[in-house]
Amino acid sequence: MRNKSVVSEAREIQFAVELIHLGARLQLLEAETNLSRERLLRLYKEVKGESPPKGMLPFSTDWFLAWQPNIHASLFMAFFNFLLKNGKQRGLNAVVKAYRLYLEHIQLHGLEQVLSLTRAWTLVRFFDANMLRMARCRECGGHFVAHALDLTGDYVCGLCHVPARAGKTRRAAQENVMTV
Repeated sequence: MRNKSVVSEAREIQFAVELIHLGARLQLLEAETNLSRERLLRLYKEVKGESPPKGMLPFSTDWFLAWQPNIHASLFMAFFNFLLKNGKQRGLNAVVKAYRLYLEHIQLHGLEQVLSLTRAWTLVRFFDANMLRMARCRECGGHFVAHALDLTGDYVCGLCHVPARAGKTRRAAQENVMTV
């Protein structure tokens, strides 16, 4: 019996290390592993070479509805839902695999990473709590993250109806300065 618990703890540590490499915050690690807080702190410092960031986790659904975060959150949820339906993945394993697909996609297309692993995990929890849902865009037919109680019969996504200030980020401004 002791041998199984040693193997189980080794798997937990290995999984925690993988999550830390992907950018998981300490609160996510505490919620999803059976390792003690002290053990996770030591592990985080060993892997990252620094203490974990402090502060609260995101707790508002509103962040996921802003223009750019909504597109990235919707992309992630498309990967996540695909894995749930076709990959027989569940729980945090599905979140991690969907997040890896998200990272590969944005790297392949040279896009800025907007979604962190912790935000992706929080997003799934908001869906599980029925605070968010997917809404179908009436123009392109794509599915995008929306508030669960919003009326979405005439929903138009941020790609079909780009806000006036979309793309006016600091990074875009810096790139324009560099090209001039």
